[in-house]
Amino acid sequence: MITFLHGKLVESLPTQVTVDVNGVGYEALIPVSSYDKLPSPGQDVKLLTHLVVREDAHILYGFMSTAERDLFRLLINTVSGIGPKTALNVLSGISVTAFRGAVAKSDVKSLSQISGVGKKTAERIVVELKDKVGAASAWEATSAQRALSPEDQKVNDAVLALMALGFKQIEAHDAVRKVQGILGAKATVEDLVRACLKKGA
Repeated sequence: MITFLHGKLVESLPTQVTVDVNGVGYEALIPVSSYDKLPSPGQDVKLLTHLVVREDAHILYGFMSTAERDLFRLLINTVSGIGPKTALNVLSGISVTAFRGAVAKSDVKSLSQISGVGKKTAERIVVELKDKVGAASAWEATSAQRALSPEDQKVNDAVLALMALGFKQIEAHDAVRKVQGILGAKATVEDLVRACLKKGA
């Protein structure tokens, strides 16, 4: 798996780039959101990538931020009927933050206005991603509004990690609190998450 390209930006178009990595030119398809963040041709660039292998082609998709690549992967791996092309359309049509907000609020209207995403696909996105994206985003937004003690921050980070792994918000919070009571204050976020997964809480 090619996870990133680090080299010289040779050519950039709103939908694709060519990066020279030690004399080898790699072409990658990109969303418009990444195009806006690219340096000028001739400059160094680091592009996060996702490789899609098909019978007739190996296609590289490139992203300028982890959040964009994570959302791309979430869409193609979780939502039935969404392939790489539609996932790029989503990233080109709406920011990652706005997308999460739309899913959290079940805003099918906003999602269905993205090119290539009709009403049915938008409804499927909301249904299939609400627990994964919506709850975590709402939790993150609430947490950002108040200053957390280091202890609460640890709990918060562990809850977010579990939610990213498919836990419901309430289940994740209860599990982390229980495990923290057993492991004590010295437990790291990683300790808390591992213990919760072992318990299958």
